Amino acid sequence: MTQQIPLTWFLYFASASFAIGLMGVLMRRNAIGVLMAIEIMLNAANVNFVAFWRYGTAPAGEGPLTGVMMALFVVTIAAAEVAVGVGLILLCYRRWRSADVEEFDGLSG
Repeated sequence: MTQQIPLTWFLYFASASFAIGLMGVLMRRNAIGVLMAIEIMLNAANVNFVAFWRYGTAPAGEGPLTGVMMALFVVTIAAAEVAVGVGLILLCYRRWRSADVEEFDGLSG
């Protein structure tokens, strides 16, 4: 007697996670905090991919693993984004001695 969690619960969770990530991107001043908020938004997208794959295919999630493959692709892109983002933040910190995104508004020092 296992009961499934309804799809709407996953959608509520993903939308709440995406909203929290969006608030973090818009309100944070620290560049590392902004990168973490972007990761939360990408994880919300992953929850949607897997939930729609699970509930949108044949019974018990049988069939092609399209949602899971998209989630793995997003995780790979997120890892590359973090590597490039942290590198850019380190270069900006060396230049301006701050990780505040509001100070990174121009190309000149």
